[in-house]
Amino acid sequence: ILASLAFGTEVDFDNVHIEGIEKISATDIAFAKDFGFKVKLLAIAEKSDDGIVQRVHPALVPEGTPLAAVSGVYNAVAVDGDRVGHLVLEGRGAGEGPTASAVLSDIVDIARGLIVAPFIVPATKLKAPARPLMEAHKSSFYLRLRAVDRAGSMAAITRALAEALISIERIVQRGGKGDDSGRLPVVFVTHETDESTMARARTLLAQHEDVAGTPLMIRIEDGELR
Repeated sequence: ILASLAFGTEVDFDNVHIEGIEKISATDIAFAKDFGFKVKLLAIAEKSDDGIVQRVHPALVPEGTPLAAVSGVYNAVAVDGDRVGHLVLEGRGAGEGPTASAVLSDIVDIARGLIVAPFIVPATKLKAPARPLMEAHKSSFYLRLRAVDRAGSMAAITRALAEALISIERIVQRGGKGDDSGRLPVVFVTHETDESTMARARTLLAQHEDVAGTPLMIRIEDGELR
């Protein structure tokens, strides 16, 4: 709905890439803090020459930025415009009090006859947005996997990522006994790449003899969306 208001297009629920937070663990939150990030669930709409990308997913945002500081019942909207630059609007948006206030405000407006078109212009004049492929979206990535604790495993995993055209910025391997199966958590932070390349890399790693399961991937949003 916000994308429709911002870009004057039809509401396009089918064109929203959605990922939940069910796979995020305390381990990821701790690693993110070590890297200087916080884990946040973001809803993002971006307009380019190819169309409008709409996506909802967990992301790492840098600590010390307005979006990283949002917590509790507060929500925030970050807007980037050609003329206004970067704006962040924050306020109470969850819980029974803020919700009741918003509903009551709408009821009062209706009672006073202060009714405007929901999308500023009549819905019949809204146009369907072009749909760029999510696979073409680029960002840096946080990649966590469980590696076999044996000599040479890290070298083999790193080589597999290089073969998948993934450039690594940072690697952190925690020592210790690992989990019940003897696997140790290893985290990679990559340089910028596209979604399709990262998807292929995760598939290759899931089949690798030194990796248990499919690696967890979180996008890093450290650009204008801060």
